[in-house]
Amino acid sequence: MAKREEKRNLETIPVGSLGIISLEGCKPLGQKVDQFLVKWRAERESEHKGSLAFSGYQRDSYLLNARVPRFGSGEAKGTILESVRGTDLYLLVDVLNYSMTYSLCGHENHMSPDDHYQDLKRIIAAVGGKARRITVIMPFLYESRQHKRTARESLDCALALQELVRMGVDNIITFDAHDPRVQNAIPLNGFETVQPAYQFIKGLLKHVTDLKLDSDHMMVISPDEGGMSRAIYIANVLGLDMGMFYKRRDYTRIVNGRNPIVAHEFLGTSVEGKDMIIIDDMISSGESVLEVAAALKARKANKTFIFATFGLFTNGLEKFDKAYRDGVFDRILTTNLIYQTPELLQREWYIDCDMSKYIAYIIDTLNHDSSISDLLNPNERIQNIVSRYKNGEL
Repeated sequence: MAKREEKRNLETIPVGSLGIISLEGCKPLGQKVDQFLVKWRAERESEHKGSLAFSGYQRDSYLLNARVPRFGSGEAKGTILESVRGTDLYLLVDVLNYSMTYSLCGHENHMSPDDHYQDLKRIIAAVGGKARRITVIMPFLYESRQHKRTARESLDCALALQELVRMGVDNIITFDAHDPRVQNAIPLNGFETVQPAYQFIKGLLKHVTDLKLDSDHMMVISPDEGGMSRAIYIANVLGLDMGMFYKRRDYTRIVNGRNPIVAHEFLGTSVEGKDMIIIDDMISSGESVLEVAAALKARKANKTFIFATFGLFTNGLEKFDKAYRDGVFDRILTTNLIYQTPELLQREWYIDCDMSKYIAYIIDTLNHDSSISDLLNPNERIQNIVSRYKNGEL
């Protein structure tokens, strides 16, 4: 895989010297991405390596030193401690890392998505237009759950995208946006939403043996109508059938700001005796996904695997531990695109899907101004890993 990638990349000159600024909440992911880039570029053969266009191409690290120090009042400023002039700059930010804290008038304050987003803007402001190009890699798109109006409401995600573009950001790369149509807010700028389908399938096949990947033994389930496209893609690349649930709500009442769900209704063929893949963009409290898994078990489904790009687990893990003990699901797979608690990583039901290599591929390819379309559609790699699994090579 790496060989094909490198050969393609060598045909073009880098846009500029590569620089990555990993904001505080995204440091571990940034370091992993950096290690891949350093390794590939040291190994890569190129007769142009010594030329001016390739200056700074091979380095010990592409991470640039940037900080956001805070004053005692909780105010802050972005500072960049080395030159960014002429660089092709990639900013990595995890807006959901609530483990980060700062002092606010002597109180310890946990960083909210708003704080992380503000820090991103501070760093862009500190760059001051000196970079050749700025790409923001924001795995969980800030405020993406507020993507449309249902009443007299603010459209926070659209506002944020427009604000970033006005500040000089050229491209925004996100993963599995809650609704990709938010890109309509910035129609003239680069916006990519990347699906981690390949990493999920790879994670499942590496950790679970004896799976029969055909429509007689397996099925893909969308827990709601909003996530249909994800389920359709996985079902198509694996050659499986698909089913979906829709939420029946009580529109006469409002509980915690929304209409309560009365039941999850299922649409699809029989699930009896089949393994289930439930795929969604995020697990927030986890209520709906566990209810869907329980509903499938009641319909005599066999094993149940839950794929979610972002594992927020906002109400803790106890509910999942109990559901696992009760046999409601077999494994949960989420990515390391957002902060994961040490407790989550130790759970026996949890499979971690590492996205750092994938992000490194995207950065490497974009820095060479090459097409990332084959990275956005990983069908070929999925077919490859499935055939290896069937041949017992994994």
